[in-house]
Amino acid sequence: MIMVVMWRYFNGRTARRFVSTCSGHGWWDKVRVAPKNPIVTVNESFLADPFPHKINLVTGTYRDDDGKPFTPQCVGDAEAKINRYTLEETNSSEVSSKFVMESVKLAYGNDSFVVREGLYAGVPALSGTGACRLFAEFQRNFYPDSLIHLPDPTWPNHHNIWRQARIPVKTFHYYDPDTKGLDFDALINDIKNAPDSSFFLLHPCAHNPTGVDPTEEQWREISYQFKVKNHFPFFDMAYQGISSGDLDKDAAVLRIFIEDGHLVGCAQSFAKNMGLFGHKVGCLSILTRDIKQAAAVKSQLQHIAHSMYSSPPIHGILLVTMILSDPNMKEQWKKEMKTMANRIRAMRTTLCRNLEDLDSSFNWEHITNQVGMFCFSGLAPDQVRHLEKLFHIYMSPDGRISMGGVTPSNVNYLANAIHQVTRISEAASVCM
Repeated sequence: MIMVVMWRYFNGRTARRFVSTCSGHGWWDKVRVAPKNPIVTVNESFLADPFPHKINLVTGTYRDDDGKPFTPQCVGDAEAKINRYTLEETNSSEVSSKFVMESVKLAYGNDSFVVREGLYAGVPALSGTGACRLFAEFQRNFYPDSLIHLPDPTWPNHHNIWRQARIPVKTFHYYDPDTKGLDFDALINDIKNAPDSSFFLLHPCAHNPTGVDPTEEQWREISYQFKVKNHFPFFDMAYQGISSGDLDKDAAVLRIFIEDGHLVGCAQSFAKNMGLFGHKVGCLSILTRDIKQAAAVKSQLQHIAHSMYSSPPIHGILLVTMILSDPNMKEQWKKEMKTMANRIRAMRTTLCRNLEDLDSSFNWEHITNQVGMFCFSGLAPDQVRHLEKLFHIYMSPDGRISMGGVTPSNVNYLANAIHQVTRISEAASVCM
């Protein structure tokens, strides 16, 4: 006990002496607290709320009918097999190469000539975020005077990623708040008016945050206009398989652009479609004209990655590689993804129908017209605040609903709450 007291006494004196001697240096005096991510802030509020029936519609991860985090059975099966191996004896370079090959086959098609001929450069990345960050660094290294065009709106972190890489950001029209759909004409005009050979980020499926995707015909027109202007399309594909339940359908846009002769880039994430959110498994691939160019681009991507994080953890990469390369496991994964996609669609339908059954004066068709993990509800910030304060329902300030958090047990409560806050706003507007 005496030793503990003495340790605390001397440790306290040391700390005070340290503060007094270091305070004059002022190394970090200019550092201020960074602004909090709005989604993180809302999630913290949800966690601090003691209400037993609160609803989290913020987190963009898939959950089952009971609102529990979901991991496909095939991932558990792969985990059991991997545990039999000695990871230290695994050739990480060999595993990474196989992982990249299976990932690009998933993105561009098993029989795609770009895969068959090796016309791609790819590296493992720290999920989709890391893949985007790697590409942003690559863009800055070889096109230092370029900028990136991002859809308005897009996943907020896209802005942070390219700005941290010192790439200026410009937005292009995408979502029309009046129709709650795609502002296609304005989008095409922005593509035409952008300087030749510009970089554009596109969501190939399940656009985050709006859930609004172009039709196949519209994608073909976008591809044509990109070809005319020689723009570079970079795809952030975080939800392949979850959007429609069909891996090939969700990647069809990439195949359209390749057919039209584009060289494309693609960030892939396995966080959502394999339930590997904590493993941060992703892949960055860039298509090239020939094998020689592929080798050069790959060497540069590896060089950038090595300076940032050396190499990603191998466990998640092994899981994904095993599932994608094993026909039985891959087939099981496809079935489980279809179940996931069907559940999300069913919740969209139920939520829309329940709102209509309440004789709401608003049109809620956009809930079922949109696709994927997110629904851009059209709720205003004050309505979102009312949902949180009055009904303990949490969503991002822009009204984005993570459909993974909507379940058979809470969808009625959610519909009634949305109906109530929209009526409050409607009554307030009448009074004004």
